[in-house]
Amino acid sequence: MNSIKNKVTLIGNLGNTPEIKSLENNTKVARISLATNEVYKNQKGEKVLETTWHHVVLWGSLAEVAEKMLKKGSEIAIDGKLVNRNYIDKDGMKRYITEVRASQLVLLGKAA
Repeated sequence: MNSIKNKVTLIGNLGNTPEIKSLENNTKVARISLATNEVYKNQKGEKVLETTWHHVVLWGSLAEVAEKMLKKGSEIAIDGKLVNRNYIDKDGMKRYITEVRASQLVLLGKAA
């Protein structure tokens, strides 16, 4: 049961080309923005499309796949977990961010 306590599965489209960084130990990290869409009818019966944006981080071999195969608009599915972290911005303010650390990636559309 521990494996499902912090589990996220998302299917969506990339908002940008992945941002790739190589760390000192030659490990790659990729950051992507993933848009998920939900369609529903409001009280007036009108169809509404609601888009939610997610910050996703891919490490190691997943980052390498993202670098080679993904581009803006790519449709993917990811499994991972939620991670909360904080940082100090350029103005010295402490900022908090929640992101998905991906553990699996599946390309659903055509490769880049």
